[in-house]
Amino acid sequence: MCYVGGMLGIQTEQKELFSYRVDLDQRVRKDNPLRKIKERIDFSWVRPEVKDCYGYNGNMSVDPIIIVKMLLLLFLDNVKSERELMRIIPERLDYLWFLGYGLDDEVPDHSVLSKARARWGREVFEKLFVATVQLCLEAGLVEGSKIHADGSLVDADASKDSVAAGPPELIAALKRAYAVQEHKLEGNLGASYYPRKNERLMSTTDPDAPVARQSQSGNQSDSRPRYKHHRAVDDRHGVITAQETTPGDVEENAKLEPLIDQHETNTGVKVKTAVGDKQYGTIDNFRQLQRRGIAAHMDQMHGGPARKNGLYPLEQFTYEAESETYTCPAGQTLYKRRYDPKRQATEYRARKGVCAACPVQAHCTRSRTGRTLMRHREQERVNQGKAESQSAAAQKDRRRRRTLIEGSFGQAAVNHHFKRSRWRRLWNQQIQDALICAVQNIKILIQHGPRPRPAAASPALFPRAPNFFLKLSVSWCSIARQPG
Repeated sequence: MCYVGGMLGIQTEQKELFSYRVDLDQRVRKDNPLRKIKERIDFSWVRPEVKDCYGYNGNMSVDPIIIVKMLLLLFLDNVKSERELMRIIPERLDYLWFLGYGLDDEVPDHSVLSKARARWGREVFEKLFVATVQLCLEAGLVEGSKIHADGSLVDADASKDSVAAGPPELIAALKRAYAVQEHKLEGNLGASYYPRKNERLMSTTDPDAPVARQSQSGNQSDSRPRYKHHRAVDDRHGVITAQETTPGDVEENAKLEPLIDQHETNTGVKVKTAVGDKQYGTIDNFRQLQRRGIAAHMDQMHGGPARKNGLYPLEQFTYEAESETYTCPAGQTLYKRRYDPKRQATEYRARKGVCAACPVQAHCTRSRTGRTLMRHREQERVNQGKAESQSAAAQKDRRRRRTLIEGSFGQAAVNHHFKRSRWRRLWNQQIQDALICAVQNIKILIQHGPRPRPAAASPALFPRAPNFFLKLSVSWCSIARQPG
């Protein structure tokens, strides 16, 4: 028999007619993540930013600050839909406290969120993302000189059954009818000789999302309407410092330099090292990074058929600048034959019959017409970039990127509804990805807390972007570090 003293208590359920003593601030635990977000971020910049989107007559709108906070909650807790969010808010005391609502306040209809997105456009949400970058920078969580770049496909909110097929002329007419936003392919991909992907297909449900195929190494390998999200993360804690969302047929390597430019603008720090996988290891990227004085720590997209087949690589051929010829390992001369504008490279080949009579032909080529070399424009810079990509430091950085940027995408997919579009059309997808990146940066800020900024990173080589929409409302030193 167990006796602990006192009488057995029974809870009597009775609805209170009046609740005068409910203080939500006392009901929300001190280490609630929403309390930390409210302490660190001042959302008052939203009102002046969107004031021109509203008139002077008519019904009073929902406070724009509340709208932004609701959209953050949507992705922070991966709520299924905007309708579901509005159903959850009255049940969550911390949500009510974070939004500034009382127990008896009426929660608006879910349509206020979609109307605000359409009225404000994507710029407001991109500024919110930049705000989180600057806040992480001020907290010492961003070093800035080394970034990791990657891209990932996102399934559009459209089924494969919505894809219409037809000749390119018909698809082009359909895109004009649906007011599809035209996008230019950058870099070498924008040349007139580059064949457009899937120009005979278009989704009638989401015409901005072209049909794209997931990599064979992924979980899916089917073709369906997709977008592609590109991002760069800082090497210190994986803070997302640059991001862009494009149609799914835009190649990742074409977005490396735009990501670098955006990173330098958002952080005020010049990039010294860029890390990426084989998708970024193109001739053009090696060349451009060397021009900018950036170390290229990405793997090579193409190792070359000679290296793959165990034949003499290009490095074993000697280039003579004065005569513009190559000398092969057997001492024979290869002469300029033609220039390939697509590859921006000059073709070199020995005279007819030379390779066929060469005693080391089996180690050099298996072609009946002899060995052919391609010398790219600014080949010296290309060679330097390739050498950097194979260094021990580059291999170490590529191993680290698996944790940083691949982990960043993995967390976004598992926790923040990244791999599937919530809304249709490109501008809506850009809003979604900007909010997801902002949420991930906020979580890093909460997890790691303030850190002293190292002296080496303090002198900015670029002017800092104006921090007109964020402020620290409490002292960093007074915030206890909490696990995220």
